[in-house]
Amino acid sequence: MDELNCFNTYDIRGEIGVTLTPEIAFRIGRAYASWLQPRRVVIGADVRLSSDGLKASLAEGLLLSGADVIDLGQSGTEEIYFATRELNADGGIQITASHNPAQYNGMKLVREDARPISNDNGLLEIKQLAERNQWSQDKRRGSITAFNNRQAWAAHMLHYLPHKPQRPLKVVVNAGHGTAGPALDAIDTALRAQGIDIDFIRIHHHPDGHFPAGIPNPMLKENRHATRDAVLAHQADIGVAWDGDFDRCFFFDERGRFIESYYLVGLFAGHFLQQEPGCAILLDPRLTWNTLETVTHYGGRAIVSKTGHAFIKARMREEDALYGGEMSGHHYFRDFGYCDSGMIPLMLMLNILGRHSQPLSRYVQDAQERYPVSGEINLTVASPVAALQYIAAHYAADGGTRSDLDGLSRDFTDWRFNLRASNTEPLLRLNVETRGNFALLAQKTDELQQLISLSQA
Repeated sequence: MDELNCFNTYDIRGEIGVTLTPEIAFRIGRAYASWLQPRRVVIGADVRLSSDGLKASLAEGLLLSGADVIDLGQSGTEEIYFATRELNADGGIQITASHNPAQYNGMKLVREDARPISNDNGLLEIKQLAERNQWSQDKRRGSITAFNNRQAWAAHMLHYLPHKPQRPLKVVVNAGHGTAGPALDAIDTALRAQGIDIDFIRIHHHPDGHFPAGIPNPMLKENRHATRDAVLAHQADIGVAWDGDFDRCFFFDERGRFIESYYLVGLFAGHFLQQEPGCAILLDPRLTWNTLETVTHYGGRAIVSKTGHAFIKARMREEDALYGGEMSGHHYFRDFGYCDSGMIPLMLMLNILGRHSQPLSRYVQDAQERYPVSGEINLTVASPVAALQYIAAHYAADGGTRSDLDGLSRDFTDWRFNLRASNTEPLLRLNVETRGNFALLAQKTDELQQLISLSQA
């Protein structure tokens, strides 16, 4: 029995031809069907050059197991979530590696009601079945149907823009040659049908698995220039850029400046709580102070959850949370089945900006000044465990509070940090924030990076 190294904590990621092949995709389809026993499964794929082949093999594994397959074709991950719920399917699988380099691909798996499948609730069992690769003789072969659900999905997006903006808005949209372009076109068509005319300025819009503008990952600073430059050139109100499967989005203000998603979590939390005070809002532990303050101010109930979509979604269901946000650009919504969406934040931003003449920079300026952040720093180390232990020991006698909910979080009077190992890549991720002290932020960020380096000696 060969071990499959493409299985992660809450999804599947692998290098094509090395740890992920069409044959492995076939086995995953068989294993998924064997474990879940679904009648109908929704599948889709991003634009990567390997995606269609993997999808075909996955579908064959599902079909031979007796499952009927609904193929959305080229899709974003959130379209799989939406279709699984709307079509009352028993599960859904998206072929994607999101923001990973072009030679990688993967899968995100859900069961009925778009409930995520992770190591805590079935992914390990699916992995074991795929590794065993022994299948019973099924009595019937399932059927496969191509289905376009995008119009229904786009109509749902309009629920988050209930009122026509009171002023014209010009928006730069950067799909990064991923799957966001055609989906955005469908939203634009739906908006125009309602008499809402937003001026979308499209860049890197056409899907292209060669990614001629680079991997669609706006978290990388080198990938932000095109959006910034277009905002400035067109004097746009905002810029928006998506990752490859558009389940994450990132915003730029009217001056072309990248807005850390941390501040958007606070902005969206306040927006929702003004409509429904007292509701639960989820946040991840990497950066917290601004969101905690905002939720308290608006009378909400703040809940810190372990990072990662499977953990966030499970906790949101437990708490019936109205909204959840991660500083990585994932935003989760109760009315979207507690799932994450990269397009709903765009609709929310149009809603917020369309009510007043105030620019985006003014909405986030106070939070940026009160709680400056380092930005997420990714560090490649030989031993993440040794680094975490070394850092914990170094600050053990410094007072403050400690949390091991997700990596190591330390909160002191004037500053805090979170250091955690990535769930999807061989990296340590460091985030630092202070209470309005930019000099202290620079000092502590440098101090932590030096300590991490020492921990590997």
